[in-house]
Amino acid sequence: MSEPDRQELQRLAQLVEVNRERLQALDQQIRNLEGIRIEQEHAIESLQAISEEGAKGVMVPLGAGVQLVADIPPNAGAVVDVGSRVQAEKTRMEATDILRKRNEELRLIMESIKKDYDELENHVVELANRFNEAVGVLQNEEEKEEQPLAAMQVKQKRKPRRKRGTELTLDD
Repeated sequence: MSEPDRQELQRLAQLVEVNRERLQALDQQIRNLEGIRIEQEHAIESLQAISEEGAKGVMVPLGAGVQLVADIPPNAGAVVDVGSRVQAEKTRMEATDILRKRNEELRLIMESIKKDYDELENHVVELANRFNEAVGVLQNEEEKEEQPLAAMQVKQKRKPRRKRGTELTLDD
């Protein structure tokens, strides 16, 4: 195998590996965004579960398995992050609308990332196929180069060899 051929194979192998790592990163982003979307869906469901008359003895999760028992008055709102870590009190309906809009934005972002993922995956498949074809061509070339040598070796081995004492003499 010539040096340029080896370099090309190494380059293709590196491209395949780099792009596979990018695929894994995109897949991780999609999973993270899906987790956020699900969390927001749960928040929407929780906000909608509170009746207009409020609720008594609601358990509010604080994290780490700790919950706070609270009463929710009829006109109580919700504090929502409105961006840049700024939080504002909104009505429960406004908070629900904000979360729905965020989920729609997340859905669009996830679709875009999935499209990029599919395109990159196709590119990786193309690169891997090119790599495999190049390896196949190089192996065929090496086999062709080895065949004449092997044929010569086989021909040389087929020469009849005489053993000592098997030669005819004048006495025979």
